[in-house]
Amino acid sequence: MKIAVVGGGPAGMYFSLLMKKHDPSHQIRIYEQNAADATYGWGVVFSDVALSFLEKADASFYAKFIANHERCNYMEVVHKGVHVQLKNNHFSRASRIDLLGTLQQECLTHGVEFEFGKRIEDIAGLGGADVIVAADGGNSAIRTQFAQYFRPTIETRRNKFAWYGTHQLFHPVSLIFRQTEHGVFIAHSYQYSKELSTFLIEVAPETWHKAGLDTMTDEESRRYCEQVFAPELGSNGLLSNRSLWFNANVVSNAKWSHGNIILLGDALRSVHFSLGSGTRMAMQDAIALQEAFSRNGSDVQAAFADFEGLRRSSSSNFQEAAAKSLDWYENIEDKMGLDPVAFAYDYMRRTGRVSHDDLRQRDPEFVSSYEALTAA
Repeated sequence: MKIAVVGGGPAGMYFSLLMKKHDPSHQIRIYEQNAADATYGWGVVFSDVALSFLEKADASFYAKFIANHERCNYMEVVHKGVHVQLKNNHFSRASRIDLLGTLQQECLTHGVEFEFGKRIEDIAGLGGADVIVAADGGNSAIRTQFAQYFRPTIETRRNKFAWYGTHQLFHPVSLIFRQTEHGVFIAHSYQYSKELSTFLIEVAPETWHKAGLDTMTDEESRRYCEQVFAPELGSNGLLSNRSLWFNANVVSNAKWSHGNIILLGDALRSVHFSLGSGTRMAMQDAIALQEAFSRNGSDVQAAFADFEGLRRSSSSNFQEAAAKSLDWYENIEDKMGLDPVAFAYDYMRRTGRVSHDDLRQRDPEFVSSYEALTAA
């Protein structure tokens, strides 16, 4: 088959790699609007469950991908200056640039073609492909072109975010909650290489305005946030990489395909980073779509229906969990009075997917501390 993939992110490249490995006769070309080495953001996070999917799908790529990962088997919630450890929460972290670089090299090695610096606004320029995979992100131009068929829903959430990096190394995935005179500042932080950590800052819009962040330059905003989180950052500052404030959009689509076009990754559905599952879901989509073609051969419509039947339920479940997680963060002011242990417990239960017994099995010492607190 002749396959055109619009978007050179994890979803588009991983699907292309898997398709080419399973059938080298496929002609696959990826169209990416950015340069080969361009990326936004700092690190990506995978749970052990997420990594198990990748190992099963392609053990060779998996071995190369995890070679330089940073790993930790616990996380921390920092509230009122108290660090509460939550054991048996396993996370593997990597540079987003390394992930994209490894995927690019593997794709090239197996004969996938690339065209960088090429933004596709109209599928007419794709030259008669049998299959068009729209993996062009949350602002997908292909989805926009055929919006009447896909019927997308885009919900803009209220909190503001700025995505920084730092040389301060946060070994566990760390969630830091800081009460200030203007409101609550939240940092989502984790080490993803030997030298760097991600440091994603979140604030309510009211806090953003009261602190004057709405009128600050990028440099002024960076310095202000450094002061807020000075106790955790120590002698290290924040690093900016187009670290402008933004709102999170939650994307879903009534239809996943139209004609010979299929949506994939963030173009199909976004999962908020408070669950750390966006890249995981994109790559699981890629696995499922390739497997659907393996089962259905060149019957494109059957493969699309197979893919949607396999993934729609899990997609909806993740988005429901993400919505509950977002609600928790957006109402954080109501919880700041909690004891640090009770606060961490509330955080772990925020999506409704983790029960008290689940927590007890994962970290009995933490649950015993919480039970002693509530008994007192």
